[in-house]
Amino acid sequence: MASLSARWHRSLREIPEAAWEQLVGSQAIPFYRWSWLTALEESGSIVPEQGWQPLHLSLWRGADRLVAVAPLYLKGHSYGEFVFDQAFARLAADLGLRYYPKLLGMSPVSPVEGYRFHIDSAEDPAVLTALMFELIDDFARRNGILSCNFLYVDPAWRPLAEVAGCATWLNQQSLWSAEGQRDFNDYLRGFNANQRRNIKRERKAVREAGLEVTALRGETLTPGLLTRMHRFYEQHCARWGMWGSKYLEASFFDALAGEALRSHVVLFSAHRGDPQEPVAMSLCIQDQQQLWGRYWGSDEEIDCLHFEVCYYAPIAWALEQGLQHFDPGAGGSHKRRRGFVARPQHSLHRWYDEGMDRLIRTWLPKANALMVEEIDAVNAELPFRAEAPQLGATAADL
Repeated sequence: MASLSARWHRSLREIPEAAWEQLVGSQAIPFYRWSWLTALEESGSIVPEQGWQPLHLSLWRGADRLVAVAPLYLKGHSYGEFVFDQAFARLAADLGLRYYPKLLGMSPVSPVEGYRFHIDSAEDPAVLTALMFELIDDFARRNGILSCNFLYVDPAWRPLAEVAGCATWLNQQSLWSAEGQRDFNDYLRGFNANQRRNIKRERKAVREAGLEVTALRGETLTPGLLTRMHRFYEQHCARWGMWGSKYLEASFFDALAGEALRSHVVLFSAHRGDPQEPVAMSLCIQDQQQLWGRYWGSDEEIDCLHFEVCYYAPIAWALEQGLQHFDPGAGGSHKRRRGFVARPQHSLHRWYDEGMDRLIRTWLPKANALMVEEIDAVNAELPFRAEAPQLGATAADL
């Protein structure tokens, strides 16, 4: 068997698309497709000037057989991650350590579960996972990097990373699951009577404003419509000032209209008449099993429109399409009352200062146990019918 060699890449363009897609495409969610990650880089959204230096690791057998990749970035800040590590940064400062830059594994500015090292099925995943961690550790130590962090990890990959020495930090995410629901009426029947009335009232408010919501896909996703979506995104981010989390440039939205990515995009257009002339829109990403909510914006302030465009219409559409899950995005306690259950979400970490590593690993078991309690408490307050199945985290999540 040909020997292995490792390479570091400052751009995904350095890895041939066909080789990446053969290794990653069939098993990866859309956020790890070559076309998605390349669009982020080439649009100027995820670049060193914005604090994101692509630094992908690849393993090759011989000169031209790609057998493993790890999407990685050198970060100069913690924005766009949505796993909040400011406590780690403060601890580093107290210890007299430089926290940034740090190594990060995730799909940039996309808090979606699924990060892993992608490894050829003909290879031993445990062996190559361990080797890649050795390479990462060596790179970090040689370059004075304090930590390497893998966010929103694939649950199937997490045991391999933990065996290789990663520490697990537990946070939470929101997720709606179909669980036998066939249509929106089934969805409504899961709630108690009071919340069913609230949801019906919220949807009625949108109808009374003269708005209809239409899902747009495929050939209906014109470049002009994606340009409009970017404008909605900009407007919404601007409302929040410095907290607006505006990361994506207009040319990234242009790329979404291209052949490589368009099949994954769904726009929910709120309109009076022509769906191509929206008053508001949300952008979602889909694969064969799941829908992800990403961005939205509106030209008008209309009561409950956000709930309709970002939650109710996508759930109704997901049920029509037979999708099993809908991840509405980061943050927002208001999601809970609309059927999005709190679920455990894991990140994995490595620290290269012995003192900091020891302190955090001592703290993590208690922090993770408290997060399990918080998830259970959040779900205990959900407005579901009394006979709904028990929800929450378990000891297995620790």
